[in-house]
Amino acid sequence: MPIFQKLLSFTTPACFALLVFLSFVGCSSHEFSGRKRINNNVHKLSPHMTFDIALHGVLLWASMGFVMPIGVLIIRMCNREEYGRKVKVIFYVHVTLQTVFSLVLATVGAVMSIKNFENSFNNYHQRIGLALYGAIWVQALIGFCRPGRGSKRRSVWYFVHWILGTTVCIVGMINIYTGLEAYQKKTSRSIRVWTVVFTAEVCLMAFLYLFQDKWEYMQKQRVVMGNETVTPSDQVIPPPREYSLKEVLTEPCMKKNALMNHFMD
Repeated sequence: MPIFQKLLSFTTPACFALLVFLSFVGCSSHEFSGRKRINNNVHKLSPHMTFDIALHGVLLWASMGFVMPIGVLIIRMCNREEYGRKVKVIFYVHVTLQTVFSLVLATVGAVMSIKNFENSFNNYHQRIGLALYGAIWVQALIGFCRPGRGSKRRSVWYFVHWILGTTVCIVGMINIYTGLEAYQKKTSRSIRVWTVVFTAEVCLMAFLYLFQDKWEYMQKQRVVMGNETVTPSDQVIPPPREYSLKEVLTEPCMKKNALMNHFMD
């Protein structure tokens, strides 16, 4: 089990690092080659359609690019708590963020896409988006079917919920980059600023994810494992002196005579 936990803690940051690397490579290549495509194939869009495309992007950015990663970071705080009121608060905040906000925002963005856009599914953005729309609802249903603690199905449920949620979160971020590229093709506007901003956000999320793994270790550096404690000054307290029988016998003793006068023996 510890090996499995180490594998999980390694794969997720590695995926974030790969995502950041691909974003920089994709940004430079799209910025270089996108200008030729835009000049040769510019689609004239009405202001209303341009606004719908931008709103669709903002909704999905807020859903899968911000709220969902925040919900993942919050639920990871439960790993450091056993039971109590704090765990319940963290759990309900996670559920609220992932269902009330992330799921609703993604659904509204999906409805806008189906209703207002041409969905020929001839590009990666539309195909990935369609798969994400289904996966996010499946993830929500799996979350509501959570077994109780101590159940035999709990470990299987946790693994499925974790792997699907992490996959949806990472693939959703990747699809935001493909959406920025599609926005550039449609509107002939530069996406350099938005790509840099979103990449900075991804880096911040990855840093917080790694920091959560090391925060508990950093706190344990002040405490010795077990029942021992560490003194701030690292001073060694000498043990109490044990007197030998010889020292006790050689020490002077006070005695009294009949007149109650003290004298040394």
